[in-house]
Amino acid sequence: MCNCNGSHNDNPLLPVVGKIIKIVEETPDVKTFHVTSENGKPFTPMPGQLGMVSIVDVGEAMFSVTTQGPEHLEFAIKRVGTLTDVLHEAEVGQSIGVRGPYGNGFPIDLFKGKDVLFIGGGIGLAPVRSMINYCIENRDDFGKLTIIYGARSPEDLCFKDDLFENWPKVRDTEVHVTVDKGDDNWKGNVGFVPAFLEQINPSPENTIALTCGPPIMIKFVLQSLAKMNFQPEQIVTTLEMRMKCGIGKCGRCNIGSKFVCLDGPVFTLAELNQMPNEY
Repeated sequence: MCNCNGSHNDNPLLPVVGKIIKIVEETPDVKTFHVTSENGKPFTPMPGQLGMVSIVDVGEAMFSVTTQGPEHLEFAIKRVGTLTDVLHEAEVGQSIGVRGPYGNGFPIDLFKGKDVLFIGGGIGLAPVRSMINYCIENRDDFGKLTIIYGARSPEDLCFKDDLFENWPKVRDTEVHVTVDKGDDNWKGNVGFVPAFLEQINPSPENTIALTCGPPIMIKFVLQSLAKMNFQPEQIVTTLEMRMKCGIGKCGRCNIGSKFVCLDGPVFTLAELNQMPNEY
């Protein structure tokens, strides 16, 4: 029996019954699911926090909450395996299990009063989007917003309405988009994210950089940020790996003494530099 009142006091592993109210096809293998529950939003996460999504007899997995509304959460989910295959076949009105929020979220106080540089790659824009939208909703608390995003091809770009319509209209906000390989209709930049970042060359002064994407992208983005004199304390990233239970009990996501589901998934580079090189 599901705990439909949204309270996890009795059993933190018991999901709330959620209902899919909207599905947005972002790319050929990414869909964003808008999920509500009997009592509205299943839970209220901070930017960067996670939720566990489950389907009876199929399984469950942890996903970023990419943004939220007054009555719903949004999960952008890439088709990569059994559970996500079934989710991608789901239709509006279907029930799913949802529990959360998990993880530490982005350190909002670290960002306040500063310029924020967002660097995303592929589906890695999903958690970054939660913080972008938070900064936009609380615009006066933050300085200039610079968004740099890349994907393999134009059709692999997620959240196109935000990238090309919504975010560029926000005051003191720049959006830069690149693809690894263009097509006949692509008029934007062609090239990898780290090189594009160096080309734009944002200043590290009074700036916090937030990056998420494929591990190889993050590796080279970190090198590029170091070249531009960003210090480890100014760089924030999110590790979404191997999480199973969400409450630090199963031991699947530990890095040394840290648990990604409890101590993370968000870490500064300074914190990562203190951890074993397992990620």
